[in-house]
Amino acid sequence: MSRRACSLSVVLLASTWLATPALAQPATDHRLRESLFIGVDTSGSFVQSGDYGHAMSFLGYYFYGHLNGLGGLSQPRELFVAAIGGKESNEPKAFHPILDFAGKDIAQIETDLKRWFPPTDTLTDFNVFFAQVARIAKERNLVLSPITVMLVTDGVPDVPTPNVKPGSTAMYQRIDLGPLEYLSRNLTVRLIYPNPKVGELWRKQVPRQRVKLWTTESEVMKGWRAQLVAGVDPGDQTRLWKWVRDNVDFRVRLRPL
Repeated sequence: MSRRACSLSVVLLASTWLATPALAQPATDHRLRESLFIGVDTSGSFVQSGDYGHAMSFLGYYFYGHLNGLGGLSQPRELFVAAIGGKESNEPKAFHPILDFAGKDIAQIETDLKRWFPPTDTLTDFNVFFAQVARIAKERNLVLSPITVMLVTDGVPDVPTPNVKPGSTAMYQRIDLGPLEYLSRNLTVRLIYPNPKVGELWRKQVPRQRVKLWTTESEVMKGWRAQLVAGVDPGDQTRLWKWVRDNVDFRVRLRPL
């Protein structure tokens, strides 16, 4: 074959390869995956409510389901988990990243959560947690993706505040969602395990504008265990994952202004 004919063959092969992009490289999913921040209440009041151990078991399934995309659950772009409580006000906490959970089964995740987040703190400070979430999201350039902030807590703020009576409505009015307001175009705060009264106080008394809020009360959360089918692998627990989508990961819209 002459040099000219060989060159022509190469050009024809290249043209054919470029004309079939589906064969050249796999399709890419351009949907934005959410960044998931989890705050675990490590105060004594959450233990006294009787929900701490129940919540750690739920999180074992919740993390495993999301990390593996089971039952239609979204796989997060990033996952960060930290304590909400503290021994003193404005006490920052370390955030465990997604790699601390990768490759672990449900029991291992639950064991680690109980070891990392023992309920030994005396205060529940939501504001310092929100400020840390905002800092991490900005530092890691996560502000263009959807962000979910889930609080596993009884929802009762417990930080000494001058001229404010503990447990009063004013305590909820001091909860500061400001660092989250313009952090992302799509940001949802999910509150799980409050009682109905506390959930209502969050909805009506906590100042917010763009932040979407969803609460799942303790009585509802206790229903997740009933969805488990004995002897069935996690990937086939379709009832459980549907329950999670419908009750915890419910897609909430911004309230009308």
